[in-house]
Amino acid sequence: MTAPIQSNPAAAGLSIVIPLWNEAAGLPQLHERVCAVAARLRDTRGLPVEIVYVNDGSRDDTEKVALSLPAQDADVQVVGLSRNFGKEAALLAGLEHARRGAVLFMDGDGQHPPSLVETLVARWLDDGYDVVYTAKAHRQNEPWLLRSGVHIFYSLINWGSRQKIPEDAGDFRLLSPRAAAALRQMPERNRFFKGLASWIGFRQLRVDYEPAAREHGKTSWNLWSLLAFSIEGLTSFSVAPLRVASLLGVAIAFVALLFGIWILFETWFYGKDVPGYPSLAVAIMVLGGVQLVMIGVLGEYIGKLLAESKQRPVYFVAEHQVKAAEDASTVPAKNAAKDAAE
Repeated sequence: MTAPIQSNPAAAGLSIVIPLWNEAAGLPQLHERVCAVAARLRDTRGLPVEIVYVNDGSRDDTEKVALSLPAQDADVQVVGLSRNFGKEAALLAGLEHARRGAVLFMDGDGQHPPSLVETLVARWLDDGYDVVYTAKAHRQNEPWLLRSGVHIFYSLINWGSRQKIPEDAGDFRLLSPRAAAALRQMPERNRFFKGLASWIGFRQLRVDYEPAAREHGKTSWNLWSLLAFSIEGLTSFSVAPLRVASLLGVAIAFVALLFGIWILFETWFYGKDVPGYPSLAVAIMVLGGVQLVMIGVLGEYIGKLLAESKQRPVYFVAEHQVKAAEDASTVPAKNAAKDAAE
């Protein structure tokens, strides 16, 4: 059930969800900047704000630093997952623990500028948009191979889709109370946040921005992790790979038919012998390789079905702490063993 429409949308408040993975070095500076934005939103718009940090099994002192952060101008939640479940699980944990109406997601590495939060809030409160998402203004500083791969990925995932996923859109976005409520109703375990946030519909708006340089540490993304994430997104949110498999099968059958006709033509009209082992070996290898690829594609989808049928929780919470901005008191959560997502 979606949230009721209120005469004062700001009364619902805003939860800023920030997943963390080895961000101990830059977290205090980021927290200070986010708290400054929260203070301005409270003073200018009367918008109560909370910050929800989700520690996704960091290997450094991220959780220790997060637990020590003061609750200045905003309530602070720290949700510590029992291990590294991945960013999609961390986003879900933040969404399910958010106590305010609207929810804003941003990364913890500082590349999502906190100064842009006020712009996203203005588009929600003043213009009435339910999903305000950000996208890179350009990719001129990225390698050609990466830019081409991103374009191919979005072309595939949007192929035949009724609700398109905007190209270059990131996780840095704001959801109104009713959009956040709709996203909470999505029951699947294999989640693709960008796709789900677009699929729910409502009024959506794109805001271009220039990502800031990473100030601390280094990214955990590399070629293989990006490729794995692309495969995960495609198989979780699109049937495009299955369509490609079908079209590839049709194309191979058509080429084989033409080749067979050509062989008959050469034999009947020119008296040439039918090609022997080389052509036969190449045909067997090509068909065998294509079949193995298609079996792999089917295996990805069968694996997704198996994971969904098991209905395992997406994450488990090991630590949960809440600090109220009024008195900065620490409120321990309930038994962490029972505080698991469904």
